[in-house]
Amino acid sequence: MTDTSTLMTFDEHLSTWAADRPDRLAMREEDRFWSYAQLEERTARAATWLLAQGVAKGDRIAWIGKNSDLYFTIFYGAARLGVVMAPIGWRLAPPEQAYIINDTHAKIVFTGPGFDDVAKALDGLLEHGPQFVTAAQGYALLDQTERAPFEGSGPDDAILQLYTSGTTGNPKGVPLSNRNLFGLRKNSINSDLAYTKWDDDEVVLVAMPCAHIGGTGLGVMAVGSGLPAYILSEFTPDGLFDSIETGGVTRFFIVPAALHILLQHPRCASVDYSRLKYILYGAAPIPLELLRQCIQMFKCEFIQNYGMTETTGTIVMLPPEDHDPNGNERMRSAGKALPGVELKIVDEEGNELPLGEVGEVITRSSNNMAGYWNLADATAKTVSNDGWVRTGDAGYMDKDGYLYIHDRVKDMIITGGENVYPAEVESAIYGHPDVLEVAVIGVPDEKWGEAVKAVCAPKPGHSIDADSVIAWARERIAAFKAPKTVDTIDALPRNPSGKILRRELRAPYWAGRERQVN
Repeated sequence: MTDTSTLMTFDEHLSTWAADRPDRLAMREEDRFWSYAQLEERTARAATWLLAQGVAKGDRIAWIGKNSDLYFTIFYGAARLGVVMAPIGWRLAPPEQAYIINDTHAKIVFTGPGFDDVAKALDGLLEHGPQFVTAAQGYALLDQTERAPFEGSGPDDAILQLYTSGTTGNPKGVPLSNRNLFGLRKNSINSDLAYTKWDDDEVVLVAMPCAHIGGTGLGVMAVGSGLPAYILSEFTPDGLFDSIETGGVTRFFIVPAALHILLQHPRCASVDYSRLKYILYGAAPIPLELLRQCIQMFKCEFIQNYGMTETTGTIVMLPPEDHDPNGNERMRSAGKALPGVELKIVDEEGNELPLGEVGEVITRSSNNMAGYWNLADATAKTVSNDGWVRTGDAGYMDKDGYLYIHDRVKDMIITGGENVYPAEVESAIYGHPDVLEVAVIGVPDEKWGEAVKAVCAPKPGHSIDADSVIAWARERIAAFKAPKTVDTIDALPRNPSGKILRRELRAPYWAGRERQVN
């Protein structure tokens, strides 16, 4: 394979691959196949069209829709210019989508197939007048625009802006640069690490949502390696099985809850998995019994990924050799830092702690964001002057460099790989006519890892109807954030300063478990 260790931008990668392997498959969705020569041409057309619309380097555009070859082509074309793409979760409620469009001040909002009504749903919620481009219009502009010369973006130009759930209700924009997306590759391009070493016959599946680093990031990994990306509009068992049987997929990223769904599917046992090399998983550890079932079924190797949006995804990897169907100590860990990644465990004052002591995990690498979008205070709390990012996770390190996540410093709930912040759910429930106060916690769930539970204290003379509270929340936030269950309590437990004691509420549900994350 061509040595791409010096390539640091989308413009460089796409130009290189178009010259090196013009006829090699670059991207596939359903019956649409694009070679690297075609992808280079179409992304150049996208860049030309954006410039003609008055979009310049540093401007934002947005996407609302499922995974699509259209999304990736426009994103890559914009990235070649230094125009920043902000993919927005299609499952978010219109007010949540509008917040992100307003926050980015996106000049153009592209909508995916089946999302032509987005502009109508957002009517009255936007603070400016972005141009809306439907999927049909998007494909047409890629077919019909004649390319013109343009100046490529630089390594440190932002090109992607993902949104991470906010502890105070609103999500935070995380601008990521070319260097964030491609920089770590140079540290491991000649290594034998399963996560970073790609054989030349590989095909990577993009099945997780493109509004997450676990979705868009897999497309980026394919471009970085000059390999094909097989795109599923959304994760479904049949879609994934088809990609393996007819698309030659060799690796994919998935959350453990989705692996569980695959195993329950009647078709699972009859699929030919002989080309499958690696299953990458993250957002939650894999239960030992689930790993045993997966090894028996898929007969491939497993890699756990640990990271966050602010670190452009994976910074720590638990390699295949540490996955033992009989269980071992290291399987309780998140793994070891990738080459080029620094990790430290610190106390509340930022002092590094000895091996084995629990503190906050902080990290530094070329993957780290420079800061949140237009949020100086939040940036100052998360990123140090010398580039260390606070993860918000509590953990410890062992003598061999393995990172063990013990608990969350934040109150974040991870359900089916989605991050949910209690404050956001609580804000949605406040205002319900029967609810005086509410606290939201994560409780163990065999399918999703954690489930969202609301604990409500009723107003005097009122009673709490769980279905009513759940329906009320679902009208205001995405369904995956809404509580699955609701408990009633006379009064919420608080400390002397009035802060709700979430740990006290969580304790009965996590009793007897080694860790407070599932």
